[in-house]
Amino acid sequence: MAHASHPISRRQVLAAAPALALLGCGRRESADGKAPVVLLRGNGPDPDSLDPHKARSWESMVVLRDLFECLTRLDAKAATVPAAAESWTVSADGLVYVFKLRANLKWSNGDPLVAEDFAAGLRRLVDPATASQYAQVIDVILNASDVVAGRKPVAELGVAAAGVTTLTITLATPAPYLPGLMAHPSTAPLHRPSLEKLGERFARPGQQVSNGAFVLTEWLQGSFIRARKNEHYWNAAANRLDAVKYVQIADENAELRAYRAGEIHCTAVVPRGQFDFIRESLSAELHVAPQLSTYYFGFNLDKPLFKDVNVRRALSMVIDRERLAESVLRVGELPAYGWVPPGVFDYSPQTFDYAQRSMQERIAEAKKLLAAAGYGEKPLKFELRYNSGEVHSKLAVAVASMWKEALGVEAALAAVEFKSLMQDVDSRAVDMFRLSWIGDYNDAYTFLQYLKGDFGINLPHYRSATYDGLLDQAARQTEPAQRRALLEQAERAMLADHPLIPLYFYVNKHLVKPAVRGWYDNVMNVVYSQDLSLAP
Repeated sequence: MAHASHPISRRQVLAAAPALALLGCGRRESADGKAPVVLLRGNGPDPDSLDPHKARSWESMVVLRDLFECLTRLDAKAATVPAAAESWTVSADGLVYVFKLRANLKWSNGDPLVAEDFAAGLRRLVDPATASQYAQVIDVILNASDVVAGRKPVAELGVAAAGVTTLTITLATPAPYLPGLMAHPSTAPLHRPSLEKLGERFARPGQQVSNGAFVLTEWLQGSFIRARKNEHYWNAAANRLDAVKYVQIADENAELRAYRAGEIHCTAVVPRGQFDFIRESLSAELHVAPQLSTYYFGFNLDKPLFKDVNVRRALSMVIDRERLAESVLRVGELPAYGWVPPGVFDYSPQTFDYAQRSMQERIAEAKKLLAAAGYGEKPLKFELRYNSGEVHSKLAVAVASMWKEALGVEAALAAVEFKSLMQDVDSRAVDMFRLSWIGDYNDAYTFLQYLKGDFGINLPHYRSATYDGLLDQAARQTEPAQRRALLEQAERAMLADHPLIPLYFYVNKHLVKPAVRGWYDNVMNVVYSQDLSLAP
């Protein structure tokens, strides 16, 4: 996903407001006279958007999964299960999926929700007028790529509604991961009257009409987002929360202070600088689990400086990822010598060809590569830009020191707010940048598609006919073993090109108060608020 997608990112903000302020002014008792049950959920920096067809950050997805329900969702173990669709079937050739919606679904304003609303949402996602950077995530749907490129009209996307409860999705190539993909917030349905009446303002608090367990009511930038229980949600009776307040604290240490002060029930992350203290003092509340996410330094491949693969390879080779994991990260993250993380279903992650060589050998080769590229006497100079945050700064300093010591490289370090970083990357006003990629579903393709030439969130701007061709071949395969082999071959080809430098694979890290009931950990790091409750 999501940074990039979501990227997991942190920037300095003020500490959280006092607990009463977090609950908000004008707090009213419920009809039965009891105080509302409000989950206070730490959620890092502000989302980039709460329009499901435009959002791309991880923080956005956390909120959107509560506001909108897609055809499917993930269970506690990250397996795909029915959501708005109660069932689905697939044709023998794997090209036609028929989803059956639950009866009598409604929008949060009481309007009937029908299959055409899901079709309209998917069409809006790929419509060039929407300019969604997630448009290509559904490129497996028939004609999606041609619609995104403007070669075919939106109406020709391979989705069709038959009656109120039947949605048919026709694919260009088989995609066994499609049900999992249909759990992603970018595939949310569209309340067409709101868009027609309000235009792009339809996603604003107090105006957004959604179909999930909660309804957006307030967003104070840099502070919090508030959502109330959606009484029209089909499974509202099972929702034991009256509201959720997403507390937007970008600084990890400030979020920990808010947690310890009782101002939030669960954190978005755990500051690694205080991990030893947390493990000793708050071990019963600490949750650490593997996550399908890769932290990387990306090259701006539009820059002449990084056109030479030998330069990119040299910079990657001399990074001691084991040292980073042991001395800087220190909470179980795995050194990354490939792009697809371990734990992905039915896939063997690939690695750089030098992964098992000694550091002495790697440095010797890297020096020769840089010299051949013209950096023998004069040093290679560039800027590494990253978003402000403890771990990002420590990693940047450590890696820059490795480059300097091994190769004489002079990397200037620039820390900016996350929003500024994304603007700089989008405008190509960077040399090298820090980001991460979180899988949108449990399949290798969600990682490999990120670097496909026509993918909207391909931020290094990697272009390889060989790589794209292998992915296209894999997409046409119905035999799982052949598909897997092609995807693995594609990853090896991409790693040989070094369009980015993977540094480590994430683990989920949360603190969760004992009062929170129902919390779970999974490789997708997806926890729906509606599954949680608070002890009296």
